Amino acid sequence: MTDLQSAAPHAPEAPEDAGAAPQRTFLDVGGMTCAACVGRVERKLNKLDGVRAVVNLATRTATVEHAPGVSLQDLTGTVEAAGYTAAPKSPNPRRAMLAEERERRDVLRRLVVSLVLFVPAADLSIVLATIPSTRFPGWQWVLLALSLPVVTWGAWPLHKRAWQGARHGSATMDTLVSVGIIAATAWSLVTVLTPGRQRPDPHGFWNAIIAADPIYLEVAMGVTVFVLAGRYFEASARAKAASALRELATRGAREVSVLVRDGSELRIPVRELREEQVFVVRPGETIATDGVVESGGAYVDNSAMTGESRPVPADVGDRVVGGTVCQDGRLTVRATAVGADTTFAAMLRLVEDAQATKARMQRLADRVSAVFVPCVFAIAAATFAGWLLGSGSIDHAVKAAIAVLVIACPCALGLATPVAFMVASGRGAQLGVYVRGHQALEATETIDTVVFDKTGTVTTGLLSVAAVSVAPGFSEDAVLRLAGAVESASEHAVARAVVARAGGDLPAVEDFRAVPGLGATGTVDGAPVRVGSPRFVAPGVLSGAVDAAGEAGRTVAVVEVDGAVAAVLEVADTVKTDAAEAVTRLHDAGVRTVLLTGDNAAAAAKVAAEVGIEDVRADVLPDGKVDAIRSLQAEGRRVAMVGDGVNDGPALAAADLGLAMGTGTDVAQGAADVVLMREELSAVPDALGLARATLTTIKTNLVWAFGYNVAAIPVAAAGLLNPLISAAAMSFSSFFVVWNSLRLRRFGGR
Repeated sequence: MTDLQSAAPHAPEAPEDAGAAPQRTFLDVGGMTCAACVGRVERKLNKLDGVRAVVNLATRTATVEHAPGVSLQDLTGTVEAAGYTAAPKSPNPRRAMLAEERERRDVLRRLVVSLVLFVPAADLSIVLATIPSTRFPGWQWVLLALSLPVVTWGAWPLHKRAWQGARHGSATMDTLVSVGIIAATAWSLVTVLTPGRQRPDPHGFWNAIIAADPIYLEVAMGVTVFVLAGRYFEASARAKAASALRELATRGAREVSVLVRDGSELRIPVRELREEQVFVVRPGETIATDGVVESGGAYVDNSAMTGESRPVPADVGDRVVGGTVCQDGRLTVRATAVGADTTFAAMLRLVEDAQATKARMQRLADRVSAVFVPCVFAIAAATFAGWLLGSGSIDHAVKAAIAVLVIACPCALGLATPVAFMVASGRGAQLGVYVRGHQALEATETIDTVVFDKTGTVTTGLLSVAAVSVAPGFSEDAVLRLAGAVESASEHAVARAVVARAGGDLPAVEDFRAVPGLGATGTVDGAPVRVGSPRFVAPGVLSGAVDAAGEAGRTVAVVEVDGAVAAVLEVADTVKTDAAEAVTRLHDAGVRTVLLTGDNAAAAAKVAAEVGIEDVRADVLPDGKVDAIRSLQAEGRRVAMVGDGVNDGPALAAADLGLAMGTGTDVAQGAADVVLMREELSAVPDALGLARATLTTIKTNLVWAFGYNVAAIPVAAAGLLNPLISAAAMSFSSFFVVWNSLRLRRFGGR
């Protein structure tokens, strides 16, 4: 099982075993509104023995690695003790969507009612505050009747979360807003219910505004309305940001038609499908799981997994992937992987794992957020005291302190990175690009050199035996039969070409051994057989055939039977149609390209010339690939490696950034930082471009989030902002971060 296929996200708890590997549990955490909430939940969970937790504000998910002895109840109880709700993350994304939709509707309902009451109350409050002579008998009660439903029922979710935090000794953005609303309401009650606070009518509109009585009911209502509006639009924007990920999670089929022994079909839930069962796929249906086509033929839409717009044909013997769609024709497919072992589950797990990491920049924001709310309270208290002592006006002191409380926005700090990465992950999935985490994302920023493997990466990897030169005493059919038997146990592209040329009904191979980068050996029908490059098997009497093949740019496999050279197989490959364009895009971005291959120099030079790569390094063994990567790094280069084979695994791991083609081997995918499910080479510049666009977005978000708070809080403390304007600015701050991240959905790539 590959790294991509490990640690199922919703696996049940294993029995307690002190020597067992750590488990991973995903929790839905409710009630979080800002980075301070995230920090509190993380701190509480990480205090448990054997627990390491990462909390994502954008997805409201806690990813917890824990010892088997830590129960689910321990985890949920710890979160609940911190003042939040917790439940195991449902494997059905539709449930989460419905829960979030219910929450959005509740916010919208409170927003609409609050807005309907706020508009007349604000107009009336401003008129009565600025022109005392317009005050009519009972005006206080009219204002209270309009405002109290807003600052109580409308703002109830804010007060509830603030109270829950206070009970557990924590303060969040809800605490700031709730205290601001309560303070504005309380001081307004003092104003409207205390006789004799009227002032003479000032001359001029702006003088009236400045000298107005401190009736802050419209402020308390306005803060509530703006915060609810911000929450609603933020939640809607977050839903859009997560839409691509949810689409990925909901692509799988729910039911499948399984063939039974009598030839009839039985419709069962996909979760009951087992390996080696044969199922039917009709036109328009989603292929239930990974498998091999047993009969039939059709075009399959792979865009759900790879981002490729062109359907590809699927015929008998071809591999199909679960989550893709059969466009026409009828297929019967034998299941080769089910459940957590499928490619679809692996890609979904890769996205979930990526969401469970944090960038360096976000860790800095989290450290700031941990002390942010207490600092804001301290600044608000200092502002109140300063204005009270400096001006002697308690009205001015209250106004400035409230403005400080409601303008601060730790929510923007918490959302700056995870929302951008969530949008990028979804867009990447649509483009067939899967990034393992923030470390890989950050590595792309400094990449200046991309090293390509040749076969299966720059070329299609669909090799075919173009010519066979047979030594005296051997027949072509007999040699191909022996060579095909040995190569049938190998994963290499050359081996697949030899097997295809040899045909079916091959004999069994014994004592098989693959020599990475060189060839393979085995015993067939009692005879030792070796197949590999001329460095592995000396061509002897067929040296001329090897030289001629090299001049033609073809790959050569020499076959040796029982110690004697038997044949030279010339294997031809074709360059991917978009390879030259992809290389050009990298060059235009200032990235150097290198072709690194174990193939002969002539074949490598031919391919490099065709795609525009000038730096060619051929005849390189797997260990030599690692050395080549390290030599580039020693020159000060930041190197990305693109490969697909077993022999590319060490080089992918050694590079600063490893990119594995999704059509490649499990070893390559397990060693890579980025998996490219598209076969086109354009996925490479797409991946680098999307990653860099994401980093730019994250930096913009963080600059805004930090800069906004650094600039806005002093302005509010100086008494230059009305609390109503402060509330609007705070709501806009969070919305801007989400909106800016949503722009990544339009990343064009191709």
